[in-house]
Amino acid sequence: MNGLYALKPWYAARLGGLRATLARRGVSPDSLTAAGVLCAAGAGAALALLPAPLAAVPVVPLLAARLAFANLDGALARDTGRTTRRGVVLNELGDRAADLLVIAGFLPHAPLWLVAVAALAATLPSWVSLAGTAAGAPRRNGGPVGKTERCLLAAVAAATGWAVPVLAVVAVGSVLTAGLRLGWLRRELAEPAGGAGR
Repeated sequence: MNGLYALKPWYAARLGGLRATLARRGVSPDSLTAAGVLCAAGAGAALALLPAPLAAVPVVPLLAARLAFANLDGALARDTGRTTRRGVVLNELGDRAADLLVIAGFLPHAPLWLVAVAALAATLPSWVSLAGTAAGAPRRNGGPVGKTERCLLAAVAAATGWAVPVLAVVAVGSVLTAGLRLGWLRRELAEPAGGAGR
């Protein structure tokens, strides 16, 4: 199940003109990663400080920009031959930080334990994908609750004030997503129990 991630090729094509402009101007991919984190921080702050549905006014465009920057940084690096191992690490750290900053915006509206569980669960799919990549499998992305869906759910919370139900969906959906990725990795690697690293 790829979820909204299936739309990534279409979305990347829409950003092609902007990507070309950024490449011509020599914009650093790392600066786009940082911009995405800043957008996530702004969305989290708006979610925390503004009531629904007013919070949706800044949250929706900020999360849309966060997703755009997440798409653009790696694509720009590939287009301009500036892909580096350091950039890969920064990209992953930036994505995790952005997720956590948005979820932190729920702190005034939901129990601390639920925010913490949702934050931990939201990181699980990526850790599974990274572990699979370290083992030699292709990177697995997508839903049912991946990065794009988490942004959409945060936007729903900003518009409706349904912080607790949204966090519950993020937590359960992220665990389900991690489980599905684990199942895919098990089939992909087809490695006997007790393999390397155990």
